[in-house]
Amino acid sequence: MRKKIVWALLALSLLFVIWAVFFSPQWLEGFNQQRADEASVFRQQGLTAGGQTDQQSCQDQALSGYTACSDSNFVCTVNQGIFLKACFEVASPTEGFCDGVPAFHDKPTEEEKDWAKYNCWDMDIRGEGCRLLLRQRVEFCDALNSAPTSASLQN
Repeated sequence: MRKKIVWALLALSLLFVIWAVFFSPQWLEGFNQQRADEASVFRQQGLTAGGQTDQQSCQDQALSGYTACSDSNFVCTVNQGIFLKACFEVASPTEGFCDGVPAFHDKPTEEEKDWAKYNCWDMDIRGEGCRLLLRQRVEFCDALNSAPTSASLQN
């Protein structure tokens, strides 16, 4: 019985090595191309949406897209993040959109994490993807607040 198990494991290992040598690079290349194509589509959708709406609507649309995913998986979160970032680039300002939003840090602080978590809970959206999308709002608002104003440039 042990010999059969050992031979079966060896055969499976050999099949895996053959697959990895002959098919893995092709699969990875195809996957990368598919992701690049999807990213381009979601970016274009975000730019189009942002040109017709405000910042709050951009966030609402991205979160709606995220919750519409069947399992709110990582790829869905990435796609909605690409959409949201592009939408923010061209959207008109929303009054008070950045009020109460914590400052952005490369490594999220407890304040940032709590802000995102409680906002997701208030919207009844579960899943890490919601928090990651709201982190984009934190980064966006921090960049707006850090950007030099025309008055500060004149001094």
